[in-house]
Parts: sequence; C-alpha cells; structure tokens
Amino acid sequence: MNLLRRGLIGMLVLLSSSARAEILVPMDATQTDHLRAYGLVYGYLKNSGGRPDRTYWLLNVRGGSFLLPEDESIPGRAVELGVRIESVSGADMAALDAQIEQTNAAKILLEKAPRIGVYAPPFQEMWDDAVLLVLDYAKIPYETFYDEEVMEGKLARYDWVHMHHDDFTGQFGKFYRSYKSFPWYIRMVDVQTKIAKKLGFPTVPKLKAEVARRIAAFMENGGFLFAMCAAIDSFDIALAADGIDIVPEALDGSPITPDVQAKLDFGRTAAFKDFVVDLDPNVYEFSDIDVSNYSNPPEREAFTLFPFSAKYDPVPAMLTQNHESLVAGFFGQTTAFRRSRLKGNVIVMGTIVASDTAKYIYGGRGKGLFSFYGGHDPEDFSHIVMEAPTDVSLYKNSPGYRLILNNILFPAAKKQKRET
Repeated sequence: MNLLRRGLIGMLVLLSSSARAEILVPMDATQTDHLRAYGLVYGYLKNSGGRPDRTYWLLNVRGGSFLLPEDESIPGRAVELGVRIESVSGADMAALDAQIEQTNAAKILLEKAPRIGVYAPPFQEMWDDAVLLVLDYAKIPYETFYDEEVMEGKLARYDWVHMHHDDFTGQFGKFYRSYKSFPWYIRMVDVQTKIAKKLGFPTVPKLKAEVARRIAAFMENGGFLFAMCAAIDSFDIALAADGIDIVPEALDGSPITPDVQAKLDFGRTAAFKDFVVDLDPNVYEFSDIDVSNYSNPPEREAFTLFPFSAKYDPVPAMLTQNHESLVAGFFGQTTAFRRSRLKGNVIVMGTIVASDTAKYIYGGRGKGLFSFYGGHDPEDFSHIVMEAPTDVSLYKNSPGYRLILNNILFPAAKKQKRET
C-alpha cells in the first residue's frame, strides 16, 4: 500500500509539473517590440512584487529572453504594449533547462524592480537624452534629480543612476566658442551659477566637483552608475581634478592651477587613467579619452559586442544581451574611448571594429558597478543642438537602445559575483 501511495503521489507531482505553464518573452528576431518587452518585465516586477522563484532572465537564449510565471495580468499587458509572448509548458521548460545546462547560457533570477534616478537639470536643454526617451517609450518609471537633491543626500533612494550630456568639470559643456552669445547658453550659465551660490559654492566647477564625489560615493556604497556622452569623461576628469582648477579663467573667473596636468590624481577615477585634459575654452573637447573627430565625423562605424560566457561572466553577459552582435555606431561629444586610457579593472564589452576603440565598457568601484556607453543617441548618428528628439517608436527593435535597457534591468538580478 505504501509503495502504491508513493507511486500515485509521484505521478501527481509529474502531472502537475507538466501542466504548469510559464510565459516566455522572446528577445530574438521574432519579438515585435524589443524595447517595450523590458517595460513588460519591469512592470511585472514592480507592480506584482514578482515571484522571486519564477522570474528569470535567460542569458544567451533567443537573444536574452525573459521567463515570467503564468499570471493573468501578463497577456493583456503584453497586447497593450505590442510585445510578443509565448506559453511554455512544463515539458518544454524541462527541455529549455537542459539546453541552458549544456550550452553557453544561464538562468538569472530577477528579484525586484530597481529604483531609477536620472541626473537631469531643471532647465530646458537644447538636446535630448536617449535614456529618458527610451525609458518613456518602454513605459519604465523613473525620477529625475539634480545638484540640490544630490547635496541633500537623496542619491541613497536609488539603485541605478544615469548621467548623460552633463559636464561635471563645470565648463558648461564646453560650448563657449560656438554658443556663448545664444540665449539658451546664457540662461544655462545663469541658472547653474545661481544653484551653486544657493548651495554655498563660489563657482559652478566647485559645486560639480562635489556632486561628482557624491555620485562616486553612491557607486562605492553599492549603487549602479550608467553614463553616456559627455557625462562619461567629464565625470572622471572632475574626480581626478579634485582640489585643483582645470577650468579656464574665462569660464569661472579664476586662473588654472599651475602645472595642472601633473597634479591630476588618477587614483580617484572610475574608468580612465593617464589622460591629458584640454584647457582651451574654445575647443569642444574635455580630454584625449575621447576619439571624436568633430571636423570630419566618420560614417556609422559599427561596433561589435563581445560574446561573454553566461555561466562564468554573467555581469557583462547581461549587459550585452542582444538579438544582433554587430550594432550600428553613433556619434556624440564623447563617442568612444582610447584603449590606452582605460584602467586595468575595465572590461570592454563593445569595440568599434575599424579603429579598435572601446565603445561600451564596465567595471567596479567599491561595492558598486559602472557601465559607460559612448555616444549620444543610438538611432541618431550625429545629433546637433536644437535638433528634434528621436521618435523611438520608429526603432522599437533597436539593438543600440537595447543595450541601455539591459542596464536598467541588470540591478534587478540576484547579486552576481564579478571580477574587477
């Protein structure tokens, strides 16, 4: 009788397992809207609290697909967002698990929706932010903050922070030569100067240096930092120049520190070393970290994503999940990075093939991580001041925008070991 009872129980467990269905969000070429697929997953994690044992990122499985539990809220939301989903039976799931075990793939648990903060000024800028554009399109919520909130200690409320076309050296984006007489430039200088004075700083560069230090501390304490365009190199330059003046007198009213280059401290930086700062206010460049050629922009140089091991390098594998391994290039004030300027802890995830320069990198600092993605907008090759923002709905399967959204979901993953 006991043997029969155990056999019946075992059969019921098997039938229950085979009857249970999961929801697969495919991220290969069959997906109708890759960008909003991230919004579907993020929304499920945020609104339901997720199911910590059944919400997964399937690395290197059909372009980095997602697996959600069977939930009556998901199909309707997927239709609303235009996202393709598939039902996966228990038997199919067993086969998928076997495939993951035997190939360069991994099943990463997603535990919670990360709290997202975007460093954005309170005044109208003459350029857009590709991250805000894609977050809005994907229906992923976020908060914006600026210098006052940083100084009030509010960074601690976020898991993930983004910076874009921000100048942490306090040189107002180095637009002095071309735009110093334009109303928008004059207004930008005026507003930032007033913010600095309100917060007790004599100049904008002094304030920005402190803001950079606090953002670096956020990362050291376990936060995840993502940056694009000018925020990347200006952030590290501000950290290296802490306590010295690298800003031309025409911009801050005080002379540059003598022998300034020799006084830079590269031990404070996150990603870059041994760079040479550009001290000319009339040059639209911060340093030799960047490889941009503004007088003769290159054609859309593609960059290739490195195929990381999902099992042994899960962090960069998550950050590079895509349905394409070769991604169209795009320009920016900071377009890509000289390899000779990268620190030893930096991992190159995307390389511009033609010039062997780094486009997409990541590394660690303290308990946290940073990911830097060169360029301004993945679907606007050479965005210019006052140009209309990109209509992201025209690029819902963009591999370039997908890299941004990988970074959004990465903090949701169960803590992974990393090498730095």
